[in-house]
Amino acid sequence: MISASPARSGAYRWVVVGNGENRRVRSFRAAAVAAGLPAPRVVEWLDVLRAGGHGFTDDELVRLDSPGEHAEVDRVLRGVTDPTRVEGTGRWYAGFAAAVASLRGGCRLDDPVELGVLFDKRLCHARLAAAGVPVPASPTSGPGTPVGDWGDLRARMRAAGLARVFVKIAHGSSASGVLALETHSSGRIRATTSVEVSPSGALHNSLRVRRYHAEAEIAAIVDRLAPDGLHIEQWIPKSALQGRSCDLRILVVAGRATHLVARRSAVPITNLHLGGERGDPDAVRAAAGEHWPRALELAERAAACFPRTLCVGVDLLPTTHWREFVVGEVNAFGDLLPRVTGLPGSPAVGMDTYAAQIAAAPRWYGAGRTAFAPEDEHVPA
Repeated sequence: MISASPARSGAYRWVVVGNGENRRVRSFRAAAVAAGLPAPRVVEWLDVLRAGGHGFTDDELVRLDSPGEHAEVDRVLRGVTDPTRVEGTGRWYAGFAAAVASLRGGCRLDDPVELGVLFDKRLCHARLAAAGVPVPASPTSGPGTPVGDWGDLRARMRAAGLARVFVKIAHGSSASGVLALETHSSGRIRATTSVEVSPSGALHNSLRVRRYHAEAEIAAIVDRLAPDGLHIEQWIPKSALQGRSCDLRILVVAGRATHLVARRSAVPITNLHLGGERGDPDAVRAAAGEHWPRALELAERAAACFPRTLCVGVDLLPTTHWREFVVGEVNAFGDLLPRVTGLPGSPAVGMDTYAAQIAAAPRWYGAGRTAFAPEDEHVPA
């Protein structure tokens, strides 16, 4: 049960735990000011890490933001000095979980236990599957024995009958370290990835997607990534939008699907910073046709697996010519969607992702973490 707090009556103050100079925090503070609220207080992740925690008062609504894009925070969490390095995500996960657990008090909009699941793709996959949410087949779902090396990965693929998979760092984000792996009975093999291997063997994130065809090269990458934890998922063929493979980021705020970004690409990895392009939302809805409401409902079902977290970004994979949808991932910090406003018929029409959270949070928290109330809906004529 949620204890009584000033947030229930609206007498609250916003606080953001983040990297103060980051565009995420700046955009959220600007949205609060635009809504007529005082600029939210910022608690720096670096200060939390150095002090071993931070406390909040009962009248503070506390929103966590990504600790990324800050060199010193990254060094403390991952132990690397080059932000392009791929390795170190296992250490990052442990450090981030400890930092979240060190926060005390306040009205929390991000549940620490749920964040731990969201930032482990294996645990997240298992939670979704247990709830009946359609997800790609995976031999690494849940807290089982970690993948040891390339030979272990290949053995798991064979046992699961999977020839084409996505190999993901268990605690990765932004497609860091992801390999779209194709194997053939002839012995041919190909990995599509943004990973660049330095002469020393160290792995770096690149803005250029490349392909590796030599098994020894691919094995070396996997062996280097395996100590941080790996997740294997069936490669789901995605439907096309305007001639290119497409997937969808659907933001869910307080239980309701509010914002959409379609990502199109000529390669299997669709992330926009790797050359993907935004697709036309109207074209998405037209392609899905009568199936579009089911896509939104599926995103909300996935988000409902994390009922104590205000906002998540759900990655949907449209398949079978836009007639079916599968959940690829659920992202804790998936709300950086510049220039995107609320979906028609959603409670967030005319709002960006941050304004939608500011509008929804007090009622969601005060009502015991439920969805937007019907009277909050704004359906355009």
